[in-house]
Amino acid sequence: MSEPAAAADTLKTTPLHALHVELGAKMVPFAGYDMPVQYPAGVLAEHLHTREAAGLFDVSHMGQAFLTGPDHETVAAAIEALVPGDIRALEPGAIRYTLLLNEQGGILDDLMVTRTAKDGVLFLVVNAACKDADFAHIEKHLPKGVALTRLADRALIALQGPKAAEVFARFAPEAATQAFMTGQEMSVAGLSCIVSRSGYTGEDGYEISVPQGDAAAFAKKLLAEAEVKPVGLGARDSLRLEAGLCLYGHDIDETTTPVEGALTWTISKRRREEANFPGAKIILDQIANGAPRKRVGLLPEGKAPAREGTEITDKSGRKIGVVTSGGYGPSVGGPIAMGYVETGSSKADTGVELMVRGKGRPAKVAAMPFVKKRFHKPGK
Repeated sequence: MSEPAAAADTLKTTPLHALHVELGAKMVPFAGYDMPVQYPAGVLAEHLHTREAAGLFDVSHMGQAFLTGPDHETVAAAIEALVPGDIRALEPGAIRYTLLLNEQGGILDDLMVTRTAKDGVLFLVVNAACKDADFAHIEKHLPKGVALTRLADRALIALQGPKAAEVFARFAPEAATQAFMTGQEMSVAGLSCIVSRSGYTGEDGYEISVPQGDAAAFAKKLLAEAEVKPVGLGARDSLRLEAGLCLYGHDIDETTTPVEGALTWTISKRRREEANFPGAKIILDQIANGAPRKRVGLLPEGKAPAREGTEITDKSGRKIGVVTSGGYGPSVGGPIAMGYVETGSSKADTGVELMVRGKGRPAKVAAMPFVKKRFHKPGK
């Protein structure tokens, strides 16, 4: 999970850093920040607790910003010039997962875009390692009258798991009826927050943008609830892998297109017809005629996990791809992975070999997610 090592004195810290240390977290460099990879309970316990109750994650290293203009049509058009998602069709409060693209159709980053209740204001959340480049890229391409405001004074806390809604309603009663993939401003324990019912674990839950000066005290309030325990980057990685969700810089990057990355669903019919997003010609050709490779799930036989960078071959030993994420799936009860293979070998149940320590280990292509997603649905 960790990024290349950096000198301790050059690492940034989040508003919850002192709390992580107080809780006994093992800290590691990640995306330029000193972040908790696990707490004393360990990755396995943290993972299973999130699946069973509620886990609290510090995601304050991610980038938050407002994109503002005179009206929704104007700001939607501005961001649609850079992403393939249908932002114009968003209703107030709705969230769209979308992709920043380069002119070759490669993915610069994946991000969340929320249409706020205020006309002409979009709330953006981007990945930590990419945030400076993302915001500079967006600003460079903005038309006159549209501006990006970075929210450097806010922390971001995720509460995830089947008991997250029950817990969070004690602090923000109106959040209990909030629909999944919606975001709104609300008072949470007396604080003015932006609350999104979303997350990256495959579970129901919330991401709460909170003033940074109040973040540690608020996190302690959540952790005081019996159902909530702190969770680090290690379990965050295994949870998102089981849910079949991409980690930017590993499973998707500037060399992968949405079609190769099995993210074609992010491109709406209108955007395909208009073909006015970066890399549209390449991407639409791949939609029509197929891409040379595809992101797939992988189930290795036995107990040995296949890590990132593991070569994938067909039964004859010919290289057909590479693993981009892999490890043990605590809820699955065995090793799981995802990676890219030639499209001809991408159907579920196709037998492949994973080259671990120079020896081929049998595996099969598998449908994702590896565990059933349990996002909130109205009436349930």
